[in-house]
Amino acid sequence: MACSTMPKGNFKISEKHKRILPDLLGGLVASLEHRENDGGGSSLRFEPGKELETLQLKGSESEHENDDEVKTDGDLDLTNRWRISREVEAPVSVSENIDADEKRSELEFELSQKVINLERLQRIASSGLPDGGGLRARVWKLLLGYLPASRDLWEGELLADRSKYAKLKEELLSSPSEVTRRKDEAFSSCELKVDNDKDGMLKRHEISHEDHPLSSCKASVWHQFFKDSEIAEQIDRDLVRTHPEMKFFSGDSSFSRKNRSNAEADSFACFVRLLSDSVDHFCQQLDNSSVGILSTLSRLSELLKTNDEELWRHLQISNKVNPQFYAFRWITLLLTQEFNFNSILRIWDSLLSNPFGIQDMLLRVCCAMLLCVKSRLLSGDFMANLKLLQHYPEINIEYLLQVAQELTPDTSSFHLSP
Repeated sequence: MACSTMPKGNFKISEKHKRILPDLLGGLVASLEHRENDGGGSSLRFEPGKELETLQLKGSESEHENDDEVKTDGDLDLTNRWRISREVEAPVSVSENIDADEKRSELEFELSQKVINLERLQRIASSGLPDGGGLRARVWKLLLGYLPASRDLWEGELLADRSKYAKLKEELLSSPSEVTRRKDEAFSSCELKVDNDKDGMLKRHEISHEDHPLSSCKASVWHQFFKDSEIAEQIDRDLVRTHPEMKFFSGDSSFSRKNRSNAEADSFACFVRLLSDSVDHFCQQLDNSSVGILSTLSRLSELLKTNDEELWRHLQISNKVNPQFYAFRWITLLLTQEFNFNSILRIWDSLLSNPFGIQDMLLRVCCAMLLCVKSRLLSGDFMANLKLLQHYPEINIEYLLQVAQELTPDTSSFHLSP
């Protein structure tokens, strides 16, 4: 592979970095040639008990702005180590940019088709969707079934769903007195049309016991309204904890401003579909049923036992660290409290694109989270392991998802295919 085949116009090199450009390109070529020799496959391997080691680079670029000055032996050693770290890091970031551009082009092509091939879309999304341009929003809507596969039906389906949401919102948030007033206005309007020429006193409408705001009857419409108002207040309090300070949720971009009017309706519809296969987890009466949360936690335990009985025995038999203590939050909140926001988006790409459903991939990820910290868990006691799993450490998300994908429920030992 020659350097002349590299795409033009995609890279901007600062003056202070031009002196290391040959080394960086050499590293890039070596990296790409290695990938070609391997057939483009991943070099990741996972063995039982082996954890992912991450490279942490200390210092900042500003510390090395005066590299041309005379340095001591210690300074030269620091500069060499910094340069080596940049040589290792640069080819990865460049190749990632190339892969992202290729994936973006592939996605745009698939989304431009008259009928979207959902299997191809799942395949692309399973390896992560590129940020920006609203691509992830469109793909997620398709994967969740909010948008039909046929592009010709998009406009009609969106109008119908958004109209349904507006009516539902009006129905649930309007007070009974407001509902009664609108009914009276509609009724009076009909009467005026029928008897427009007749004069007389306004008719008095009787208020039933169920329509009275001071009624203590549980069948009262006011009773239900006050109950719903309490839930709405709880939702308002919860919204404060959903990172409203993040730019992603602020709606400041031009793309967000164009879509702001429909964001609420679309989010609601997608959220309903997202929870469609896990709504039973939130019903206390079903906790002990085959579809309740305890059954799902039991499935996670069995998945771990199948793939690594040693770790399963240590956690549940020796330490008594049951999945209820840590995985209840993992599963019910879809891992949104365990990782940073960008990692969550990447994980959800895999969850939504899994052909066997969200819950299947979610349990795989949860099991992989345990396997990836196996050695620390085996050396820890009850308190240490509980703290570790309730405050999960940073990890390479692509590695974690690969481990999750390679899990198979019908094997007696865990391994990644060579």
